[in-house]
Amino acid sequence: MARTVTVGHVLTNADLRTVDVSASPGTALVPAADAASVLGRPMATTLGPGALLTPDSIGSARLPAAGRAIVAVGVKPGQFPPELTAGTPITVIVTADTTQPSTTVPAPAAGTTWRATVLGVAPAGTDQTTVVSLDLTSTDAEQLAQVPAGQLAVVMQPAGGDR
Repeated sequence: MARTVTVGHVLTNADLRTVDVSASPGTALVPAADAASVLGRPMATTLGPGALLTPDSIGSARLPAAGRAIVAVGVKPGQFPPELTAGTPITVIVTADTTQPSTTVPAPAAGTTWRATVLGVAPAGTDQTTVVSLDLTSTDAEQLAQVPAGQLAVVMQPAGGDR
């Protein structure tokens, strides 16, 4: 991949670049000679720059998987690392926010955490909010969606899930 492409993105020539690789027998990759056959087709997964395109990464979206959900959270500078990209494992933490009036809807308490994987990161308008799409369990997504805006921090975790 020449650049990050997200689930549902329709592939164009600008998304692809040709590389020479050596692959083990049975490894499914899209050969450069077949690149034209994938143009105009949607992505089934999110891939970052340098990722190798496989036949399974093209087609109908494969997200969310059974028992999983995708939730979007709005965060502002200082609430997330600027290096955040698709595929990054993270922990989302509820922070205390004394500026918000109390509501009748009980939100998760400060210090509550969830593990998730970033699916996408996109600026949303002119108010410096960035929308981060997260893949996590369905139950966790429902809880996270109840947290008021401004009361989250995103912490990047090492690949592989080690803390």
